[in-house]
Amino acid sequence: MSPTDDLVNALTPVVAAFEHLQRAHCIGGSVARSFHGAARSTMDVDLLCELSEDRITEFLSCFDEDCYVREAAVREAVDRRSCFNLIHLPTSFKIDVFVSEGRPYDITRIRHATHEHLGSGRTIVVPTTSPEDSVISKLKWYRDGNETSERQLDDVPKLAKLLGSSLDLSYMQEAAASVGVSDVRRSIVVARSVRIHGVRHSNGIRLPRFPRGG
Repeated sequence: MSPTDDLVNALTPVVAAFEHLQRAHCIGGSVARSFHGAARSTMDVDLLCELSEDRITEFLSCFDEDCYVREAAVREAVDRRSCFNLIHLPTSFKIDVFVSEGRPYDITRIRHATHEHLGSGRTIVVPTTSPEDSVISKLKWYRDGNETSERQLDDVPKLAKLLGSSLDLSYMQEAAASVGVSDVRRSIVVARSVRIHGVRHSNGIRLPRFPRGG
């Protein structure tokens, strides 16, 4: 069985659970970026969702013994608007489920997702983070990590180069401002030319320092 088949098998019960509950959700991480041309050799699966306390029991009842998820972890994540893990035991795939913080951007990101077919033999259709939101998420992770992680920016120039003028920069500017990365337009333009200004690291790449605030 191929890694893609394993991924489909792992995601199928999770996507089915949110569809059953009619809860908004979208796939992120390297799975989403691979749809936009920035594939990685390893796949991490992030899922942003809307989930409330009164639907937790019903959510958990959607899974059988193939899926390991701790009720206490789900309840804590819903209460704190944070993250819980779900492991598909037959494939060992771990899915990081992020409960929406209720920010306008979370709602926008889910609504801006595109429905993509995942898999070759057996396939599923999954709402997938848009390329614009994939870039913004990377920049947000970079900021939240004190602007020190090159890994969070690795895909930014690649996505910008692959997508070129198809990127909706107006949408990106508005959405980025709502999460405190308001100069995303300039960072993308600079990334396209691989001339990123900021702090020089040992490999010669300059990482951007973004101004704080909206």
